[in-house]
Amino acid sequence: MNELNIDMKGIFAASVTPFDKENKINDKVLLKLMERNMKEGVTGFFIGGSSAECFLLSRDERMRLFEIAAENKNKTKLIAHVGAVSTDEAIKYGLRAKELGYNAIAATAPYYYKFSPKEIAQYYYDIYERVGMPIIVYNFPGNTGVEFDLKNKDFKELFKSPAIAGVKHTSLNLYQLERIKNLKNSLYMYNGFDEILLAGIAMGADGAIGSTFNFMYTHYKKIKEAFESLNYEEARALQVKANNIMEALCSVGLIPAIKYILTLRGIDAGVSRKPFSELDSAQKKYIEEILELNLVC
Repeated sequence: MNELNIDMKGIFAASVTPFDKENKINDKVLLKLMERNMKEGVTGFFIGGSSAECFLLSRDERMRLFEIAAENKNKTKLIAHVGAVSTDEAIKYGLRAKELGYNAIAATAPYYYKFSPKEIAQYYYDIYERVGMPIIVYNFPGNTGVEFDLKNKDFKELFKSPAIAGVKHTSLNLYQLERIKNLKNSLYMYNGFDEILLAGIAMGADGAIGSTFNFMYTHYKKIKEAFESLNYEEARALQVKANNIMEALCSVGLIPAIKYILTLRGIDAGVSRKPFSELDSAQKKYIEEILELNLVC
């Protein structure tokens, strides 16, 4: 039995943070976006993660995001990203998420300083002990610089411990996804790179957490359904189209591009915080053309 004591399999949207013209969090737009995603059928939401520009937000703003999204706690499933460089800061976020009724918390490994595996493992143990909720490890080595080498006994023991409920595996290393799952079968393994959703599911992922689900959840749902129906050719063709879109988004700036697409669709998400830059007219036109050719709703 997984320590979360609730079924958390499925596809979660990694929600963006909408900003108004004064560069403040736009409560109403976030709730509008969540409402649309719920109608589309998402399993739940990953709040305050990379897609939400979490490390460009103040501590108060991160708490505020949790509070806004918690208005939907009785309608959907919620995961709060509480990761920080400081253990104490991560614990504060975790305690607030628990108080608000979140189903789970997640945390990136502490970054910037080259913490040892023992120190990183202790960071998760400390959060678990103080907050009283098992954690979904946000494994994002490309951004944190932390590789969870399973040859290391501290990391191996961490994933097998009651402190860890799952992993958001934002890595192209699908062998590692399978090996982590093999350490403790009750772990929820979430594919974290949308562009390899099909492969992640094939390697044992229980679901996915992704940024592009904000606007194209139904496309990915079709990929999952085709795979589960053993229609592998259709699943792969849909993944190729999704990857054409992802390639375009990444070429102009993933998060600013997602916010532009949402705004096109009536969800005025505003612009991303600097040092992110706004899309120019040529980039906007390019994104629109790629969507027209590839998006399946």
